Amino acid sequence: MAASATPAGKPRQPSISQLRAFAAVAEQLHFRDAAAAIGMSQPALSGAVAALEEALGVQLLERTTRKVLLSPAGERLAIRARRVLEAVGELLEEAEAARAPFTGVLRLGVIPTVAPYLLPTVLRLVHDRYPRLDFQVHEEQTASLLDGLAHGRLDLLLLAVPLGAPGVVEMPLFDEDFVLVTPRDHWLGGRDDIPREALKQLDLLLLDEGHCLRDQALDICREAGRTEGAPMTTSAAGLSTLVQLVAGGLGVTLLPRTALRVETARNDHLATGDFADPAPARRIALARRAGAARTEEFEAFAEALREALRPLPVRVAAGPPEQIRRPVRLNRIVGRSA
Repeated sequence: MAASATPAGKPRQPSISQLRAFAAVAEQLHFRDAAAAIGMSQPALSGAVAALEEALGVQLLERTTRKVLLSPAGERLAIRARRVLEAVGELLEEAEAARAPFTGVLRLGVIPTVAPYLLPTVLRLVHDRYPRLDFQVHEEQTASLLDGLAHGRLDLLLLAVPLGAPGVVEMPLFDEDFVLVTPRDHWLGGRDDIPREALKQLDLLLLDEGHCLRDQALDICREAGRTEGAPMTTSAAGLSTLVQLVAGGLGVTLLPRTALRVETARNDHLATGDFADPAPARRIALARRAGAARTEEFEAFAEALREALRPLPVRVAAGPPEQIRRPVRLNRIVGRSA
């Protein structure tokens, strides 16, 4: 058979229907049985195989009046054809899964000062409402999370905002107040009207640099009029250690209200105090890439999460971001948040 080629001298690209017809004949070695197997008329199947041979410039079959045989080239190409059809089938299955919301992989990045306190609610929501979702969690600091989001390593972030990061859309979940945690016999312990100005001269314990909670606490202190030279100790990599230092009498610290029960409930050497209104607060949000293909799915997830978070001691977002009371202004330099 003479080769039929494109002007550049290369075989023409075969169609999926031609490959399906050839693979069926290669398996059945009978045109009528092959046509029945794939639901195609026998003349159409014969035409598809002939068109494939012409497109490739290779004889695939040896036809006699009694039987059909694969040529040497046909035996090799039949294996390739089956692999192509299997790959196409997998592609169609993946596309079907992608069209169905809340299926496939969802990679959530979360900051350390949120993960222990909100993940139980998040995981319960996913388990109950989205059982087909392959949900993966990555705990990292903010700068690393934003890099993962930008490069497609992560799909959603759960973190404190505002971020001030280009190409990132914030979907607010809630605002929560900060609470002052003190040693049990501290003069501010148990009060519910602590003025922010009280932070001016307290021995304040903070997280290590790189944590956004440290930056938020420093912003609160600056707003309260605290000077740069006021006593301040940075000596903990996590909130649990920070609280233990407070219990040991080394100073006081600020905790977001969602962390209070986990970090202080079992320690009778601690006391807590609430600030007078308006209390310093932080905002927690989900963040996604602008123009993400799963935007509608992510927005629906954010709304479901807001409802799931209502039992917590927070002010859940109810409407567009501009309708939510703004918390204390946070540091907008992404590299310093975590």
